[in-house]
Amino acid sequence: MYKSYMVAFILFFSCFSVNSVADDLTEFDYPLLLGDWYWFSTTDDGIESEGESYRAMNIKFKSSYNFIIRLLRVDGSVDEWAGKYDVDETNIVFSSEGQLEQNHNYMLTYNQFILDGARFTKLAPENLPGEWRSSKISGRDVAEGISELSISLRPDFLFSAEVSNNEGKKKEHRGIYYLEDDHIVLIYEGGQQDSQFLLGSDTLTLSNTQFGMEAVMQRE
Repeated sequence: MYKSYMVAFILFFSCFSVNSVADDLTEFDYPLLLGDWYWFSTTDDGIESEGESYRAMNIKFKSSYNFIIRLLRVDGSVDEWAGKYDVDETNIVFSSEGQLEQNHNYMLTYNQFILDGARFTKLAPENLPGEWRSSKISGRDVAEGISELSISLRPDFLFSAEVSNNEGKKKEHRGIYYLEDDHIVLIYEGGQQDSQFLLGSDTLTLSNTQFGMEAVMQRE
């Protein structure tokens, strides 16, 4: 019985993955880079660069190798530019039309990005982190024995997910998650799973349109 439950657990997680967009996203070589990164000055006077003083900086990296950079000046105005980036294990190159390429050294963890010594922190959507428990699981490929799914999403991009069956057996995964647009990807030992998500004030809906899967989660 426990062996069949384990199979059901694997099937459940596999159903929240695999469409053309998801395949591209999960195969991206530097997944931890994706998302919104923020640097904030520790003083009201900001940090001076090339004659301008800046209070904050936001870099958004996409799996299409596009980037957007926004710089908040101390006077409240915002500088913005966009373009393409190229990246390897230690260097990142920003290319933007009409500007010289910029080559920078970087270091990366799941929630910290150090660019030429400046430390950036990745931020998730305000209402996403928290404890979530399923109120409804539906879809033609959901194993009948699965009764509940719970997910803990931490602000630092660590997660734990637990699936329960009707007999009270449980299976847990822990790992790292990252986001792009309406996709959330869970990376854990032995695999990764991509779901589309819809976020409300107290609800989180995970779905896969290819398989007709949907799990409606309530905030605990």
